[in-house]
Amino acid sequence: MKNLFSSFFSSLSSKNGGIVWRLGIFVVLAVFVVLLFPRYNNTFRYHFEVGKPWGYAKLTADFDFPIYKTDEQMASEQAKLLSTFMPTYRYIKGTQRQVLVMPLSELEWAESENYGRVSVLQGRVAKSYMLSEIYTPKTAFERYGYDCAVNLVRDTALTQADREKLLATMTPTQGLVQKDEKIIDYGDIVTERSYQILQSLRRAYDDESLGTRQRTLSIIGQTILVLLFLCLLVVYLYVFRLNYLRSLSTDLFFCLVMFIVIALACLALRFGLSVYLIPFAWVPIMTRVFFDSRTALFLHFTTILIVSIIVPTPVEFFFIQIAAGMIAVSSLGDMTRRAQLFQTAGWILLAQSVSYAAISFAQTGEWNSIDPWMYFYFLICALLTVACYGLIYTFEKLFRFVSSITLIELTDLNSELLHTLAEKAPGTFQHSIQVSNLASEAAKTIGANALLVRTGALYHDIGKMANPIYFIENQQGTENPLLAMDPRDAAQVIISHVTEGEKIARRHHLPEALIQFITTHHGTSLVRYFYNTYCNAHPGEKVDESLFRYPGSRPTTVEGAVLMMADAIEARSRSLTDYSEASIAEAVNQMIDSQIADNQFAETKLSFKDVEDIRRVFTSRLTAMNHHRISYPTLNK
Repeated sequence: MKNLFSSFFSSLSSKNGGIVWRLGIFVVLAVFVVLLFPRYNNTFRYHFEVGKPWGYAKLTADFDFPIYKTDEQMASEQAKLLSTFMPTYRYIKGTQRQVLVMPLSELEWAESENYGRVSVLQGRVAKSYMLSEIYTPKTAFERYGYDCAVNLVRDTALTQADREKLLATMTPTQGLVQKDEKIIDYGDIVTERSYQILQSLRRAYDDESLGTRQRTLSIIGQTILVLLFLCLLVVYLYVFRLNYLRSLSTDLFFCLVMFIVIALACLALRFGLSVYLIPFAWVPIMTRVFFDSRTALFLHFTTILIVSIIVPTPVEFFFIQIAAGMIAVSSLGDMTRRAQLFQTAGWILLAQSVSYAAISFAQTGEWNSIDPWMYFYFLICALLTVACYGLIYTFEKLFRFVSSITLIELTDLNSELLHTLAEKAPGTFQHSIQVSNLASEAAKTIGANALLVRTGALYHDIGKMANPIYFIENQQGTENPLLAMDPRDAAQVIISHVTEGEKIARRHHLPEALIQFITTHHGTSLVRYFYNTYCNAHPGEKVDESLFRYPGSRPTTVEGAVLMMADAIEARSRSLTDYSEASIAEAVNQMIDSQIADNQFAETKLSFKDVEDIRRVFTSRLTAMNHHRISYPTLNK
C-alpha cells in the first residue's frame, strides 16, 4: 500500500499528462458540494419515528436539558387555563337601571372565544357575571320594554395583561434529563416518551451558544468526508483507469454528472422534499453508456456515500440506492435501444420497492412501518430515470463522447456517408464491410468493444473516396495508374487516404473515437509494396523511409489494434491463391508477426493470449468466408 501511494503521488508531480491539474477538478467539486449541503442549526442529525427501533449507538446526555412538553400538551394545558379566564369590562354609570348591556359584536366575540363568564369592573370592585346575564340593546328592549344604552366596554389592555399573566403560569417543560443519563440504546423502540425526550434534546442543540461551535465542526467533518470519498475515487482511477484520469473531458464528465445529482439532492432537502425523488441512477447509467460497468458502479458508490452524509436516514438510503445502482448497471449493459432505458427504470422501481420493504420489516417487524408515500416517490424517480436519455445526448455532444446508440445509427449502410462511399469506391466499401465482420468477431472474443470496432471499420477507409481509382479494389480490372508513377509519389498517394479520411470525417462530424480508427489503422507502418519496389530499383542507396511510412499515430486501444490487424489481413487474403485453412493461417500469422515486430501495438494493452485468440478467429472467419462450392453439372441435351 505504501508503494502504491508513493507511486501515485510521484506520477502526479511528473509532467506525464498533467494529472495534478486535473485533480483540481475534483477539489472544486468537493468545495461546491460542501457549500451546497443544507445547513442546520445543530449537529443533532438523528432520524427517529415513534414505533420504530433506534438505529444508532447508545445515546446519553452530554449536558443537562429539560424535557419539553409536546405541542399537544401545551395546547391542552392552555385550553384548560383559558376555560377559567374572564375578559374585563368597565361599567359606565348614568343608565336608568342596573342592566348590563354590551354591543352585539362584543357578545359574539366572547361566545366565539368560549368565555362563559366576564368580569365587570365598577370603580375598584370587580364582579363576575355569567355571559347569559349580559344583554345587547335589542335583547334588553325585548326584556324590559324600553331602550337601554350600552354600559359595558371591554378594557382591552387589562384583559390582555390578565390573559398573559395567566398563560405565564404555564411551564414549557416537565422534568429534566441530567448529564450522562441514558436516553435510548441501539435497537430500542422509540416510544412516545423517548420521542419527547429526543425532541427536547434536538431543541437543546438549537441553542445558539452551542450552535456556532458545532456548526463549524459539522462543516469540517463534512468536508473531510467528501474529500475522502473523492480521493478514493481518484485512487481507483489511478490504479485501474489511468487513461480516464489523464483525460480532461472524462474528469469533467465524472465531476459534472455527480454534481448534478448531489445538487438535486441538496435542493430537495432544503425545500423539504423527499430525497427518494432524485434519480441517483443517472450516475451509473450515463457512466455505463460511455464507459465501463466497474467505473459506473464506483462513481455511483461515491455519489451515494457523499449524499448519505446529509440525508435523515443514511443507512436505509444507502442500501436502497446501492441496490438501485447495481440493478441499473446490470440491466442496462450496452444500451443499443431506447427501450432498454424503460426496462432499466422498471427494474430500478422494483429494486427500490423491495429493498425499502425488506429494510422496514427487518427493523420493526411490523406491516404498519411501511410508508405508502415512499412507493409514490419511487415511481416518480423511475419516470425521471427515463429522462436520462436526453442527458445522454447532451453529454455526448458536450464532451464529444460516443454512445452505443450513436454507433448503431452510424452502422446504417444507407447513411449518407456510407452510401457515398459505396457509389464512389464500391470495392473499398465491400472491403470495409468484410473488415468490420472480422474485427467485430475478434473484438467480441477478447472482450473488447465489438460495436465500436465494427463501426470504426466501416469508416476507416473513407479517405479513399478522394481518389478511388488509385486503390486496386476499385480498379475493376483496369490498369493500375500507380504503376506508372515514381514509387515515392505512389506511396504518398496511398498514404494520403489517411489524412483525407480524417478531413472527410471531421467535415461530417464523426465522433472522435471513429476518427482515431481512421488515423491509426495503418499506424506508422511502411507502404511495403512501393518501398520494396524502390529499394530493388535503387540498390545500395540509403532510402528515406519517411517517404514510405504512414505518419501514424499507432493504435493506443485494443480496438484500434484489432482493426489494424483485420484491415491488413483482409487485404492480404485477397492475394492468396490457395484458400485452405493452412495457407490462411500462415498468412494471418505472417501479417500479425510483422506488425508486432514493427512495434505497431506497443502502446496498447494487448496480451499474448489476446493475440492468439485473434489469430484463431481470423483464420476461422477467413476460411469460412472463402469456402468452396461444388460446380453444378450442365444438362445434357
